[in-house]
Amino acid sequence: MLRAYKYRIYPNQIQKEQLAKTFGCTRFVYNYYLDKKIKGYEKGWKSLSKIDCNNHLNRELKKEFIWLKDVDKFALTNAIYNLDVAYQNFFRRIKQGSDKIGFPKFKSKHSNRFSYTTNFTNNNIEVDFIENRVKLPKLKWIETKVHREFDGKIKSATITQNPSGRYFVSILVDTQMKELPKTNKVIGFDLGIREFLIDSNGNKIPNPKNLHKNERKLAKLQRQLAKKQKDSKNRNKIRKKVAKLHENIKNTRKDFLHKLSSQIVNENQVIVSEDINVRGLVKNHKLAKAISDVSWTEFTRQLEYKANWYGRTYIKIDRYYPSSQLCSECEYKNVETKDLSIREWICENCGTEHDRDINASKNILKEGLRIIA
Repeated sequence: MLRAYKYRIYPNQIQKEQLAKTFGCTRFVYNYYLDKKIKGYEKGWKSLSKIDCNNHLNRELKKEFIWLKDVDKFALTNAIYNLDVAYQNFFRRIKQGSDKIGFPKFKSKHSNRFSYTTNFTNNNIEVDFIENRVKLPKLKWIETKVHREFDGKIKSATITQNPSGRYFVSILVDTQMKELPKTNKVIGFDLGIREFLIDSNGNKIPNPKNLHKNERKLAKLQRQLAKKQKDSKNRNKIRKKVAKLHENIKNTRKDFLHKLSSQIVNENQVIVSEDINVRGLVKNHKLAKAISDVSWTEFTRQLEYKANWYGRTYIKIDRYYPSSQLCSECEYKNVETKDLSIREWICENCGTEHDRDINASKNILKEGLRIIA
């Protein structure tokens, strides 16, 4: 199984210059062959394959532009392969009749996020867990915060520089995942905005509201950024502050989602949730920001792959299942609960008092177990 381990790296000045050179060369190669493909398409020529482009790079382009030899050759090859994927997606969209039809975009040197990927060969990529460092092609050993160890064969490494100026390396490893001991616990849950998660055991996890807590600070920084002169040093300083705040918000959100999803997967054998139409819900402009901040899609994505890793069962029930309208005791249907303002109700059939969200999570669990059975 392939799994990525991401670490923060601290390159010295020489290594930073080499990284900047590699980012620039991969961008140049990507744009060069994208231009060739577009011109060939417009003139009706046979499209260049990724092998053709790579051969031309090694035989012709490196002779014309000698500075391309100063960077990692795998980084340039992977830039061509990434271009090929983007170009094939262009034709796929044409065949599907998609509205978003257009050639891949050229990469801009004015972007504030850069990355490239290199492949493992002859131990050119290594991780020293004792000395906290990583060896990469053309860069040698780089000081790294190695906070997690792994056991497996390294396949590739992707080096990125975020808009905040921080550097990271993501190492792809072919490793074996051990299944967790089986348990008899099952859980169903409903996702919300006021409470992030309400489960079938009656627990309610509050929404951390990561963006909301930082909105005033972010707005102040963005106002300062708007007043700075374009391309000035002061503007770049404020831009980095804005980028760091956005990165901190993202990291706080991911930390919460990872810890909660791991806890649920560790404790339960069967996990059931509702398939939420996030794309449709964000069309409500009053709730769009809150829905985007709460990250339901990312949370369910994490649950899905962690369940596959550790031998758990995770399923989504149909989004049109009336979980909020059914009594979890006698299955009497109360259509009045379509009104979202009704948070508590009493079943007219059996007299059971219901909390709207807890009742919905119990129904989601029952429906999930029925599907499994």
